[in-house]
Amino acid sequence: MNVTVFGATGAIGSLTVSELLAQGHTVTAHARNPEKIPPRWGGRVRVVIGEISDAEAIDTAITGADVVVSALGPSMDRSAAGLPLVEGTGHILDAIKRHGVNRYIGHGTPSVLDPREKPTVQTRLIGFLGRRMFPRAYQEMLGMSRLVMGSAVPWTIVRFTAPKDTPKTGALRVGFYGADRIGFAVSRADIAAFTAAQVDDETYVNAAPAISS
Repeated sequence: MNVTVFGATGAIGSLTVSELLAQGHTVTAHARNPEKIPPRWGGRVRVVIGEISDAEAIDTAITGADVVVSALGPSMDRSAAGLPLVEGTGHILDAIKRHGVNRYIGHGTPSVLDPREKPTVQTRLIGFLGRRMFPRAYQEMLGMSRLVMGSAVPWTIVRFTAPKDTPKTGALRVGFYGADRIGFAVSRADIAAFTAAQVDDETYVNAAPAISS
């Protein structure tokens, strides 16, 4: 498939691009900074440079896509202001609808529940910590997820709590709070692999699976 990836040069995004290429997909990467394009991509990835506020660049990146993957994550800098990723996600969804893209796959926090879940001690704890420690980033994650889940676009939101720079294991707990045992830590490599696998898997359409090691 033709897959457009936003946040493509981030820690999880770049790993996701690599996973998609390994699976034989054609990848377009949207990135803010051309200097962060990994040399290993060579000429295998179509690159569109632009700010997440640039609706025209976002539209260009999504042109011809079958699936859009968003590995965008909020800045944890306490001096950051505003909710730019919420605005950017709105532009992405608008372009998806304009171009008739079949699927949106993104990342989220367990603070936003899957439609079939009810709050648990674990989700309440995660929400409490997010609100206290990174309130702006917390609001940005909630805003992004709510936009996606309220849209008419078929979506999947992969939720996780504590990403680590550890090797890919391929062994994940996947499910929903209140019904399945989900831990906290998970490797970024495993997040990327699971995210890429959703591109041609409809198991979690209009669902927000939680994953952990």
